[in-house]
Amino acid sequence: VTNSTQGVFVEVEGEPEKLNTFLLRIEKEKPPRSFVQSLEPSWLDVVGFTTFEIRASEDGGEKTALVLPDIATCPDCLRDIFDPSNRRYRYPFTNCTNCGPRFTIIESLPYDRPRTSMKVFQMCEDCRHEYEDPLNRRFHAQPNACPECGPQLRLTKIKESREVTVHSEEAIREAIDILKKGGIVAIKGVGGFHLACNAEDGSAVKRLREPKRRSNKPFALMSPDIEHIRSFAEVSESEERILLSKERPIVLLRKKDTPCTSSLTVTSPLSDNIAPRNAYLGFMLPYSPIHYLIFYYPRGLKGRPNFRVLVMTSGNISEEPIVIDNKEAMKRLSHVADAFLDYNRDIFMRVDDSVVFLIEEGHLLDRSRPALFFIRRSRGYAPGRLIFSKSGPEILAVGADLKNSFVLTKENYAILSQHIGDMENLETVRFFEETLNNLKSVYRINPVAIACDFHPDYLSTRWAERQGLEVYRFQHHHSHIASVMAEHGLEGEVIGVAMDGTGYGTDGTIWGSEFMIVKADGFKRMGRFRPVALPGGEQAIKEPWRIGLSLLWEAAGEEVWDYIEATGFNKRYGTEIIEDILKIIPDRNLSPLSSGAGRFFDAIAALTGICDRNTFEAESPIALESLVDESVTEDYPVEITFKDNLLIDLSSIVPPLIFDLSERKSPSLISTRFHNTIITAILRTVTEISILTGIRDVCLSGGVFQNRYILKRVIRVLKETGFNVYTNRVLPSNDASIALGQAYILRRILS
Repeated sequence: VTNSTQGVFVEVEGEPEKLNTFLLRIEKEKPPRSFVQSLEPSWLDVVGFTTFEIRASEDGGEKTALVLPDIATCPDCLRDIFDPSNRRYRYPFTNCTNCGPRFTIIESLPYDRPRTSMKVFQMCEDCRHEYEDPLNRRFHAQPNACPECGPQLRLTKIKESREVTVHSEEAIREAIDILKKGGIVAIKGVGGFHLACNAEDGSAVKRLREPKRRSNKPFALMSPDIEHIRSFAEVSESEERILLSKERPIVLLRKKDTPCTSSLTVTSPLSDNIAPRNAYLGFMLPYSPIHYLIFYYPRGLKGRPNFRVLVMTSGNISEEPIVIDNKEAMKRLSHVADAFLDYNRDIFMRVDDSVVFLIEEGHLLDRSRPALFFIRRSRGYAPGRLIFSKSGPEILAVGADLKNSFVLTKENYAILSQHIGDMENLETVRFFEETLNNLKSVYRINPVAIACDFHPDYLSTRWAERQGLEVYRFQHHHSHIASVMAEHGLEGEVIGVAMDGTGYGTDGTIWGSEFMIVKADGFKRMGRFRPVALPGGEQAIKEPWRIGLSLLWEAAGEEVWDYIEATGFNKRYGTEIIEDILKIIPDRNLSPLSSGAGRFFDAIAALTGICDRNTFEAESPIALESLVDESVTEDYPVEITFKDNLLIDLSSIVPPLIFDLSERKSPSLISTRFHNTIITAILRTVTEISILTGIRDVCLSGGVFQNRYILKRVIRVLKETGFNVYTNRVLPSNDASIALGQAYILRRILS
């Protein structure tokens, strides 16, 4: 057996019948965390082997083997950790071939200990015996270690202006004590630091939110087991399976006892500071020994856990990348954390937690039920690989600036990076570069060209232009739809529906509600929402009540004040400010036009009083979705002009919406009617385009389709009308999918 850059080579000698049986057993009896990507047998001359041997790894040839994602602690290792008779009792770096760190510690392929951050730890005699024993589950487990020879835990806190450090079990005890007393601990996890506090301690949560500058953005939560998660959220059987999976993502779950009502406040047993104005909580289970020890030390798994739920949010400030270095954590997080629980093994690749949601109507898309969708694809799933039907040139696609991830291609596959983040600061650009350099080196990829977004001011675009390679720029929403085509191997023309907040159009305006005819290397714009003015430009996105005011002006003109009084804007902002904004609405320099679907969600959320200001991206649409009542079937009438370019005029819904407000109809009813209007408009427009073109394949992409109500209803009505519907499944439908679309288009052009 030889481990190589192209995969595992097994040379086995015996009678033909037994060799054929051996091939069948590989798939049936493979290790539990492995999968067979391809199996290529060939017949060789007899050598005369008499022993079993694992030979030294080979570093030559093309690198086509996968870098594996990190895997959550397996049940066997968990038993070792809490077994007093085991030599790894309470050891926080216990792992085996079925679990533990992978991507975050690998420097290069083939995957051997000298090419990982474990190379500085020399295995003791006992660990070496396990490593070399084919019958041991730690056989060739590269991160294998024990308390005698492996990484060590420590806790550092500032006491009377000096650092105080404790180690091993004392570090765990001290961290638990600080958390119980309402403190905040920076915990070094698998892919970077988390900031943790007791989620049931309102003052601790509030104290964490303020210095982290997280505004109202939801915090991720971790509970010790499924039953404790059920105390706070509804968990279906399928959601339980994902929570317990080896990837251990954050799963978005509906808050407990939060039926849609007329109330603007979505209640929860937890502090409102966890996820304000949000019907969902993001929960995950422990996935590393350190997490389990924090919950179960010293009583063990059968004892009462120390906490029911902890906030476990990324260890960073604002939109910077997650921190991975011990000294850097002390420098950047010391004004937030009361103590630092870290260890002396390096993290080579920083990786955030993955975020997913499920829709039970998965059978609408394929035979699987339910269907899993990504909000963020990272730890446990990254790096990923997507197989193309044909080989092509080596290229780099850098994606967009928001929710950035990138794609490298080689032969007939694409390497998908982990979540990078928003390209709005130097730290994120450096993270982008360090990840890119790592994956280029690991897979020996030398791109011949770069694909980027059409937007001239994106940092990702400017970075691409400085690399000295030929650069190809592709329209944002064309890339969105192409990403779906790439995922599903679609070759012909499709109807693309791309809906998000912002995308730079070929005419220099802001797009974001696109109905297109798309093929691999081109598109034709067929329809859109009628644009609305954004008074003050970017400021209107931060203050969506301005967009609501613009929509009122679009619908009522000079009689706009009658509508303004129904919304209460005049009481909240005053006549003078409103008049100033009304004056600049017609000025395209001060109020650019946008057809972005997300802006209309912003506007309706503001008009109904649900959310006037966005403190993080998509806060208003999330608040609006949280009040949807699925029992409501009515919508608002909307005008659609069926000419050469279909125009959907959402200002036409303003009069009946204002009537609902004046009649004091519930925000839940108004929100649901608006959502239903969007769904109906999509169906009518797609149907019209299909009549004109005869195309029956429809691809959906863009951040709006992370709204689970819209996603499942649009899929349902299109399928019921006879369309074949496809959407992003391998990647999020937000801008994290852009790079794959860019790569797909460029490969076709260069081929």
